[in-house]
Amino acid sequence: MENDLLKKLGTRIREKRKTLGWTQEDLASTAQIDRSYIGSVERGERNLTFTVLCQICTALDCEVAELTVGILELPQ
Repeated sequence: MENDLLKKLGTRIREKRKTLGWTQEDLASTAQIDRSYIGSVERGERNLTFTVLCQICTALDCEVAELTVGILELPQ
């Protein structure tokens, strides 16, 4: 389950980055994070900290909720 959540989050980050027309390098530079780290986040390979997620959201000019709302599939 954790890996699925990280992949979903990574996909949302990638989609948001692409809507801005940014490369991974652009996002990494703006968020002050290594480009290879951004790549591993987008592939769902990193369990990033809340602080790093906030850095990414600040760089993407979005709220954390925009990338995380509905990410959990809770039982009815």
